[in-house]
Amino acid sequence: MKFFIDTADLAQIKEANDLGILDGVTTNPSLMAKVGIKGEAAVMNHYKTICEIVDGDISAEVVSTDFKEIIEEGKKLHAIHPNIIVKVPMIKDGVKAIKWFTDNGIKTNCTLVFSAGQAILAAKAGAAYVSPFIGRIDDSGWDGVQLIEQIANIYAIQGFETEILAASIRSALHIIQCAEAGADVVTSPLEPILGLLKHPLTDIGLAKFLADAKSFK
Repeated sequence: MKFFIDTADLAQIKEANDLGILDGVTTNPSLMAKVGIKGEAAVMNHYKTICEIVDGDISAEVVSTDFKEIIEEGKKLHAIHPNIIVKVPMIKDGVKAIKWFTDNGIKTNCTLVFSAGQAILAAKAGAAYVSPFIGRIDDSGWDGVQLIEQIANIYAIQGFETEILAASIRSALHIIQCAEAGADVVTSPLEPILGLLKHPLTDIGLAKFLADAKSFK
């Protein structure tokens, strides 16, 4: 399973990349605004900087909802760097745009997916990635991880090549559950990724090893 970090914070991206386990980055307008990146020129430059830090797929989201405008915006994003994946919302014009991008050699990530039916449409249109938002599904009273498992089963049966990118991750447990459910990729804030490092028995064991090692000196 590939690990992406879900942020526009350069310090966090560098920290995750330094771990040696980072495969890519996902961002969105909300994450850009959170770190004070505003305006088209600033956003484009920020994406370029991220691409210079991480050698992997970088999802850059369109903010248009009209087919023609999505295409024009997507082409601009794609031109920033070869690793840019155009992130397109799961709407009617978005599906049409994903098909256009696919036919023209531009990879896409279909975002805001909340059902298996939406995931099927994204795969049929040729999306490179489909992003189910499992945390938001959990918030609505349904099981987000179960959706990952359902999509993985459908894709396996139908032979779809679209990769399942589990998004809206809330905890280290979410990451583990998504791995079990068949996600190809998980995109997470830094905290849950670092949470995978933690276990009280590791801390206890290390403290004992270090204490015993002092007797060797």
